[in-house]
Amino acid sequence: MDWDKLRIFHAVADAGSLTHAGDTLHLSQSAVSRQIRALEETLGTTLFHRHARGLILTEQGELLFEATSAMARKLDGASARIRDSEENVLGELKVTTTVGFGTLWLAPRLVKLYEKYPDLKIDLMLEERVLDLPMREADVAIRMKEPSQSDLIRRRLLNIRMRLYATQEYLDHAGTPGSLDDLSTHRLICQKTDQPQVAAGARLVQEIMSRNITSMLTVNNYFGVLQGVLANVGVGVLPDYLAVDHQGLVRVLPEIESGEVPVFLAYPEELRQTRRVAAFRDFVLEEIQAYRRQKSEVVPE
Repeated sequence: MDWDKLRIFHAVADAGSLTHAGDTLHLSQSAVSRQIRALEETLGTTLFHRHARGLILTEQGELLFEATSAMARKLDGASARIRDSEENVLGELKVTTTVGFGTLWLAPRLVKLYEKYPDLKIDLMLEERVLDLPMREADVAIRMKEPSQSDLIRRRLLNIRMRLYATQEYLDHAGTPGSLDDLSTHRLICQKTDQPQVAAGARLVQEIMSRNITSMLTVNNYFGVLQGVLANVGVGVLPDYLAVDHQGLVRVLPEIESGEVPVFLAYPEELRQTRRVAAFRDFVLEEIQAYRRQKSEVVPE
């Protein structure tokens, strides 16, 4: 089968338009159309339904697009490994993690990675949705649960817990609660339980809210919760890794915490030898070790 025709077919299927595919491939619409017709004649089948709004894959077209997508992913992986030299780490690396971990732990540390590899281009995608690594929606993920796909390399980084924190200034003004029931006289800052978040954190918030909390500030990510706590708005439910970087946080009700939440680093098997992935993996592992040392020094359990 003609590889060039398959490349053109993949571009058309991905764009859903002969014109847009032609723009991407730097070919005229008529040239793209001729190649698609020739491929359909070779296969003896129709690959697209044509209509006024564009092109829709037929069942046979869907099967071929699935195959060309797998080929494209492997070619991308091979190209990345070829571009990575023995001495240099450069090019784009797509990293995904949650909004909280990405903004509060990972992003502030990336300056160290850039100091070592100044030509690296990181596309940091922060969202609670789990992106599909085998489908190359991202190259590397840091997730708050173990990945389920079998074709991923995964490494457990640490375990975190959600705990209660406030500032000393807030506690001096509002008093220090001695029990969960005492929180009814304080303002609670947290994520709503119906917001995307780790299940252990949602369960802890549900338990606290059952104590007749009268005043609340809810935010849809931990960055917002942290800002509320640091501004002396109330007592916040936050991941414990923040206590190392924000030593102004005072733990409230030390006996109250969520269950453990595992944090995993994961990437596709096919990217194992890619220098950019290896550089990011080693950087994260080094920062985790540094975090553990800091935690043992400044944060009592």
